[in-house]
Amino acid sequence: MRKNSLFCVLFLFTFLVSWSQNNSLVQNIAFNSVGPTIMSGRVVDVDVNPDNPIEFYVGFASGGVWYSNNNGMSFTPIMDNSATQNVGEIAVDWKSGTIWVGTGEHNSSRSSYAGIGILKSTDKGKTWQNMGLKDSHHIGKIEINPTNPNEVVVGVTGHLYSKNMERGVFKTTDGGKTWNQTLFIDQETGIVDIAVSPKNFNIQYTSAWKKDRKAWNFLGNGTTSGIYKSEDGGSTWKLISTTESGFPTGEGVGRIGLATFDGAIVYAVLDNQSKRQKKIQTKTTMPEMFSAPGEVFMNIPNSEINAYLKKQGLSEKYRAENIKNWIQNGNMEPAEAKKIMQDANTALFETEVIGAEVYKSIDGGKTWKKTHSDYIDDFYYSYGYYFGRIAVDLSNSDKLYVSGVPIIKSEDGGKTFVSINRENVHADHHIVWVNPKKAGHLINGNDGGLNISYDDGANWTKCNPHGVSQFYHVNVDYQKPYNIYGGMQDNGVWVGPNNYEYSAEWHQEGKYPYENILGGDGMQTQIDSRNPSIVFTGFQFGNYYRIDRSNESRKYISPKAKKEEKPLRFNWQTPILLSSHNQDILYLGSHFLHRSFNQGDTWSVISPDLTQGGKDGNVPYGTISTLSESPFQFGLLYAGSDDGLVHVTKDGGSSWQKISDSFPKDLWVSRVVASQHQKERVFVTLNGYRSDDFTPYIYVSEDYGQTWKSIATNIPTAAVNVIIEDSMNSSILYIGTDNGLYISFNRGENWQPFMKGLPPVAVHDLVIQTEAHDLIVGTHGRSIYKVNLKSVQQLNEETINSALKIFAVETVLFSSNWGSSWSKWFKPNEPILVVDYYAKNQGEVLAQVLNEIGIVVFEEKQMATSGINQWTYMVEISKSGAEKWLKKDKKLILKEAKNGKTYLIPGKYQIKMTQDNFSQTIPLNITKNEKN
Repeated sequence: MRKNSLFCVLFLFTFLVSWSQNNSLVQNIAFNSVGPTIMSGRVVDVDVNPDNPIEFYVGFASGGVWYSNNNGMSFTPIMDNSATQNVGEIAVDWKSGTIWVGTGEHNSSRSSYAGIGILKSTDKGKTWQNMGLKDSHHIGKIEINPTNPNEVVVGVTGHLYSKNMERGVFKTTDGGKTWNQTLFIDQETGIVDIAVSPKNFNIQYTSAWKKDRKAWNFLGNGTTSGIYKSEDGGSTWKLISTTESGFPTGEGVGRIGLATFDGAIVYAVLDNQSKRQKKIQTKTTMPEMFSAPGEVFMNIPNSEINAYLKKQGLSEKYRAENIKNWIQNGNMEPAEAKKIMQDANTALFETEVIGAEVYKSIDGGKTWKKTHSDYIDDFYYSYGYYFGRIAVDLSNSDKLYVSGVPIIKSEDGGKTFVSINRENVHADHHIVWVNPKKAGHLINGNDGGLNISYDDGANWTKCNPHGVSQFYHVNVDYQKPYNIYGGMQDNGVWVGPNNYEYSAEWHQEGKYPYENILGGDGMQTQIDSRNPSIVFTGFQFGNYYRIDRSNESRKYISPKAKKEEKPLRFNWQTPILLSSHNQDILYLGSHFLHRSFNQGDTWSVISPDLTQGGKDGNVPYGTISTLSESPFQFGLLYAGSDDGLVHVTKDGGSSWQKISDSFPKDLWVSRVVASQHQKERVFVTLNGYRSDDFTPYIYVSEDYGQTWKSIATNIPTAAVNVIIEDSMNSSILYIGTDNGLYISFNRGENWQPFMKGLPPVAVHDLVIQTEAHDLIVGTHGRSIYKVNLKSVQQLNEETINSALKIFAVETVLFSSNWGSSWSKWFKPNEPILVVDYYAKNQGEVLAQVLNEIGIVVFEEKQMATSGINQWTYMVEISKSGAEKWLKKDKKLILKEAKNGKTYLIPGKYQIKMTQDNFSQTIPLNITKNEKN
C-alpha cells in the first residue's frame, strides 16, 4: 500500500497543473444542483461581524464556506474556486476582510474529511492562497491578533487515522509566509481548541487531544490530553491541567473545549472517558431491560435502549433495532443479547463513562473546580469526540452554552443546565456564537445546518436556503417525472423531484418538494420497478425496511442470525440490491451475503464469511461493503468487504472464489460493479481513506476477476468512492472521488475532470436515469447534482475524430406567449434552446438558423473549445433575417413580441454550424402548441 499522508494535500495542485478543467472535452457541460436545501449538513464553525451581526460566514464540514450579509436569509458559497470544500475552522479579520480557513474538519467522525492546510483570502473569497501546514489534515482553531492581523495562532489536530509530526500549535507573525511550531506533544496528540482572553491576546489557552481512529475502533482519550496556557501570544506554552490543579488527568481525559470570559475566568468542557464510580453510579434500566422476557424487551422504546447503548460506549456498534432483531420471535433472550455484547466489549460494558463535565477556573487556570455536583447525562453519551465546544456570554460570566446532544444552557456558572433545543433545531450541535453586545442573540451550527435565536434559545429561525447536505447514496425511480432518492449523514432518507430548483415558493404552497421517509443516518435505497411506491431503505448498521409509500406502512426486514450463531456484523453503510432479473429478489450484506425471494420477508445465507473475520473494537468491521449482480446472468454476483476482499459466485452462491489477492491489502472496497455491457467485465475501486492513504485505486477485469488491470492512470490524488459505466456508451466511465467527478472516454486509459458547476467536493455515489439520460451525483457536502448525458454519450471514436458535429435537438412547441408575461413587473417568458455540438479544434464557429427556403433568419458567432460546446439560442429571428424573409414571402406575418423580439413561427428549419471549411446542419422543428 502506498501512503500519501504527507502529500495528499497536494491533490488539487496536481489537478490544476495536469488536469485543468480547460483541457476536458466536457468542460462546457454544466451540472445543476437539484437540492434538497431544507435539510442542511454539518456546520463546524461560524464567524460573525461583531459590529454588524447580520453579516457572517458559515463553515460546513465538507460543504465549504458560505457568506451571508442579510442575517441568513440567503447565502453565497465563497470556496467553490478553492482546492477543497473540507472545513475545520474559519477566522476573519473584519477590519481588512481577510479570511482564514483551516481545512479538514476538527471533529473525528467516520465522515470527517482531511484538508490541505491553511487557506487565506484577502478579497472576500474571490481567490485563495494556500499558506502552508499542508500535512496537518485537520485543523481545530485559528486565532487572529485583533491589533496585528499578521499574527495568527493555529491549533492543528493532525491526521485522523495515522501519526504525523505536523500537529500542535503553530504561529505566524508575517501573515502566513512562515510558521513556527510553538507546541508539539507527540505524533498522536493534536490541538482541537484555542481560547484567547478577549482583552489580551497574549493570554491564551489551548486543549491537547490524544485520539486514535481506525476502521474498527476509536479511542478518543489519553494521558497526553490536557490544557496548556501561553502568556506571550502563543509563542510558548505550559501545561496547567496538572494533578494539583484539580482538572482531571490520566487515560480518561478526552476532548476539551475552552472559553474565556477574561484573563482570569476560564471554562472547559471535558469529554471524560473515565469510568463512573460504581457506588454513585446513576440508576439505569439496563438490568431490567436484559433480565426481562423477550416480549417485554420488545416493547421498551428504542430511544431508551439507544440512550443506554450510548452511555455504555456501544453506540458505534449496536442499535436498538439490531438487538430487537436478535430477540424477535424467540430467536434470542435479552440476557443472551447482553452476554454477546458483554463478551465483545467487556471493557466498555463494565461501567458507563462519566461523559461531559464542565470545569471553571477563576485564577487563570492555576486551579479548576467542577461546576456541577451531578452527572450531565443524556448529552455526550460515549461519543464526545464528535462534540466539544463551550461558549460564555461576555456580558455575564455565569451564562454558558455547551454544544452536544442537545444544546444546553446554564445561567448559574454551570451549576445547573437546561436544554434550549426546539422542534426545528437538529439535536447534534457543534458551535454557538454568543453576541457580546446583545444578550440572548445566538447563532448555532449543528448537523442540520444553522439556527438563529434572539431570545436565548426560546425560539429559533432555521437558515438553510442552500444545498449542503451530506449524501451517502442516491438512486432514482422511473416515474414521469422521475424522483431522486438519497440517504444523508445523520438526516435520514429523502425523496424528491428530479427537476427541483431552489425556490421559497413552498412556504406559500405549504409543502416542500422533498419528503423525508426515514430517520437516522440515511443509507442505501432500492425501488421496485413494477411499483415505485415500494421502497427498500434503512439507516446505519443494517437496519432496513420495506416501505409502502402509498399507505405509509413499513416493515423491518433486516436478516438475523440463527439462534445458535453470533449476531451478524453489519457495515455502517450496509449494501442492499434488488435483482434486475426479478424484483422480488433482494440481496443484503452482513459478513455473509443474504438473499430473499420475497422482498425481505424471509432470508437465506448464500455465502460463507466473505471478510477476514472482523477485529475487536467499538466499530463494526469485517463486513460486506458493496454488492453487484450481472445483468447478463442471474446469480453472477460480486461482493466486496471493508477489509479488502472481493469474491465472485457464478452459481447464485453455491460456490465462491476470492479474486482480490493481487490488490493492495486491507483497503476498503468502495465499489464492485458488474459490467452492463460485457458479461465477463467487472470493475473494483478501493478506498484507503481510513488509513490516511489517498491513492486512487481503480481496477478492471475482463475475465470475472481472474486477472486485473489498473485504470487509475492520471487520476489526481484522492480516494475513490464510486465507479459506474455509461448506460449507452460502453467506452465511457465515471468515477467519484473525495475531490470531485471524472470521466473517461476509453474505459479508463485516461481521465478528464467533469466538474463544471460542481465544486471540488466528495462524490459518494452516482446513478444514471437511463430513460432521461441524466447522471445523478450524490455529494457528501453539497447535496445532489444532475447533468444530462445525451451529447456526452455520443462522444464515441467517430465523433471525437470529426471536425464538427451538431447533436440533435428536440422539437420546440410554439407559444404565442413568448416575449410577454402576465404583468409588466415580471420578466417575459422567453424560449431557450440549448444546442450541443462537438468541435475538434478550438476556434470561431458561425451558428445559423435557416428557414425552409434557405434564408438565414438568425446567425451568431461564438468561440468554441475542443470538445462539446453549447450554443444557447433564444428561438428568435434577427431584424435582418425578418426583412429578408418578408421580402421573399409577401404573405408572411411575423409579429413582434412585447419584449421587442420576433420569434420563430411553426415550421421546419435547419441549424447550421460552420468552422473553417467544415459545416454541418441538423433539422429544427417548431410545432404548434394546441394549448396556446
